[in-house]
Amino acid sequence: MRPQQSFRKESITVEYLAERMRERVGAEMEPVNGVDVSARTVTEPSIHRPGLALAGYTELFTHHRVQVLGNTECRYLAWLDDDARMEAFSRLLGFDLPCIVLTDGNTIPDSLRDAATRAGVPLFRTQEATVPFMGRLRDFLEDQFSEQLTLHGSLLDVYGIGLLLTGPAGIGKSEVALDLVERGHRLVADDVVIATKKTEGVLMGAGTDLAQHFMEIRGLGIVDVRAMFGVRAIRHQKRIEVIVRIHPWDESEEYTRIDMVDETDRILSVELPVVKLPIVPGKNVTVICEVIAMNYLLRHYGYDPAEVFKKRLHDQIQRKRDGAPRRGIEWFEHDTE
Repeated sequence: MRPQQSFRKESITVEYLAERMRERVGAEMEPVNGVDVSARTVTEPSIHRPGLALAGYTELFTHHRVQVLGNTECRYLAWLDDDARMEAFSRLLGFDLPCIVLTDGNTIPDSLRDAATRAGVPLFRTQEATVPFMGRLRDFLEDQFSEQLTLHGSLLDVYGIGLLLTGPAGIGKSEVALDLVERGHRLVADDVVIATKKTEGVLMGAGTDLAQHFMEIRGLGIVDVRAMFGVRAIRHQKRIEVIVRIHPWDESEEYTRIDMVDETDRILSVELPVVKLPIVPGKNVTVICEVIAMNYLLRHYGYDPAEVFKKRLHDQIQRKRDGAPRRGIEWFEHDTE
């Protein structure tokens, strides 16, 4: 598989941030002042708590990050007198801030709110505690600014393993995916898979907002998997763990006979095992995909069938060399079935 060029978001608007945090993460960011949030942008996933900047040290102030004022910062402002409070807060507003979020239900005086409005800095408030909110906000921003790649294939959750079915157009990937869904597995995305690199060695896959869980079956048309099979048949995202490369049988190619996985592919610098699956008329590709997932689970828990078979073969050859009598198949003497 030859992936397309990867891409990464350069920025998102504060308006998009607030909306998505509410819709996807469930963290309410209530606007405090009437600033145009569509004019402010966030450019990186990191978050900053500007305690030192409020105290007067701005040499290393990372003002381009989302600023979070928790209990410590808000109580420090409340501890100052009116003039010192305005001076400290105005020190922040002298920088081009994306936005300021007050956590744990904290509030600031109207004078500071009006100063932020005049400076064009959006203010938000959330009832959530500072540390949990920052964790959810950081996860969301990391997802937004992670390196991504558009892949052609079908992604499914088969026995808890993320199988990415790839292959040439018209080979039958969607049909195999539909058959797996009918057998109780879960569809993540069909035709277009957005791969996102979360951390080193972790690649997440999801569908597009437009396609969601629709599938195109050649000769049949568009199928709505969620409406037809229910919510049990879908997932919004899944870690990509195994690539199943479906292609027509080629007599000139050498296929694996013992090891199920003998090659890998790199997507966004993440190395993934690849299973080459040639198809011929009458071959039950769906069952084979289930076996691929179960075999991956066995290997994950330390059992490799290929290694066990090789060891048995080696022991049999060694016994023959040593002149030991050949072991036959064990059977019950009076078993007549």
